[in-house]
Amino acid sequence: MKLGVLVPLNNQIEEEFKKVNSLGFSYCQLCCWNETLMNDENANLINECCEKYGITVSTFWCGWKGPQKWNFYEGPLTLGLVPETYRYERSRELKNGSDFAKKINVKNIATHAGFIPENPNTAEYQSLVCCIRDIGEYVKKNDQYFLFETGQETPVTLRRMIEDVGTGNLGINLDPANLIMYGKANPVDALDIIGEFVRDIHGKDGCYPTNGRELGKETPLGEGRVNYPQFISRLKEIGYKDTITIEREISGDKQISDIIKAKEFLESQLL
Repeated sequence: MKLGVLVPLNNQIEEEFKKVNSLGFSYCQLCCWNETLMNDENANLINECCEKYGITVSTFWCGWKGPQKWNFYEGPLTLGLVPETYRYERSRELKNGSDFAKKINVKNIATHAGFIPENPNTAEYQSLVCCIRDIGEYVKKNDQYFLFETGQETPVTLRRMIEDVGTGNLGINLDPANLIMYGKANPVDALDIIGEFVRDIHGKDGCYPTNGRELGKETPLGEGRVNYPQFISRLKEIGYKDTITIEREISGDKQISDIIKAKEFLESQLL
């Protein structure tokens, strides 16, 4: 397994890649929430920075426009591809993200699909299958995988969606902390259900929800409820050899110090 770190695509591309290198990483996920930045000029600069600093982008994490409410009440109405109001435009953005990722030689495109319905017999679920199949086929033409970031659905629901879409190029960006923070699964056990589809992992930690409206809290890695020794042991058992991408969703000096501590902790577990 390899360690990486999540970095934003912004107007300081070289500074971000220089930071990845200075922290001792050779891999990163590139995360973009601004479609205007997905242009040829930035693609060329990213390719130059990857070569200059010896960095491989493991996954392009593609965000989308529109409202975002990261909770249990407004989340199902606003997040990802599930809300039909935003579905067409967000599908277009994800396809654009796939084209941009091809220009920077990245095979994995990841996003949050939203709160995928648990009941597969509903019209809502079936229409979502059609939407994701369309995206999956588009991404396949670019010789890429479309990855679901975990959290908003149970592992069984996510596996069902992958099977029902059936394009053969769907995978998972497993965020073990999200599975806990959304109260959906123990990430160690989740590997029994979806492990074969995992193509990238977020190294993050967090706690279970304490009420029915809000997600659990994110914590520094090693201080939450993800049992990383067991999680990594299970990853080794199933033969996972790809990247664990450290993500810490805060900013400033504390973010950097937490990333450094997470890197040291994970390196000790990967020996």
